[in-house]
Amino acid sequence: MSQAVGNTALAYARVWHQVDATDRILGKLAERIALVLMGKHKPIYNPSVDCGDYVIVTHCKRIRVSGRKEQEILYRKHTMFPGGLQETPYRDMMVKKPEEIIRQAVSGMLPKNKLRDRRMERLRIFPGEHSGILNANVMRCWQDGTLPQDWNPTELVAQVPRILPAKYRDRPQHTL
Repeated sequence: MSQAVGNTALAYARVWHQVDATDRILGKLAERIALVLMGKHKPIYNPSVDCGDYVIVTHCKRIRVSGRKEQEILYRKHTMFPGGLQETPYRDMMVKKPEEIIRQAVSGMLPKNKLRDRRMERLRIFPGEHSGILNANVMRCWQDGTLPQDWNPTELVAQVPRILPAKYRDRPQHTL
């Protein structure tokens, strides 16, 4: 019988999710990303514990907005000097920093508390398809909701050495 009480480290293990933002609506995509960053998709969710996963967003240049938001949305920031308010329209922001559009939308969907910055650090956004070495970490893809086709857990276990104390390694099996 196990002596572990409560959720173990395996329950809090973080998984990498990959999202293709091509022709996705900004608000709906940001809402789903926020839920995964918070960990609400897990049965062990607790609002006071940071148990969310990593999210990689690709093709952020191809995201869409509904209605007239393309003409109406303004992104504001202030330099904290008098007259330092800077407003950038949505179209200009898509040309200059398309990843910042998704980052601000997801940030607005997360709870405004001390865990917000830590959750936003787990969001990685790329304007194109190439996400570098982070693509090797991806376990789930949102297009079909399944694991990658070439993912084989038996090969993964055989390649990675086990993390066991020395006295338990290469132990012969007990026979009765």
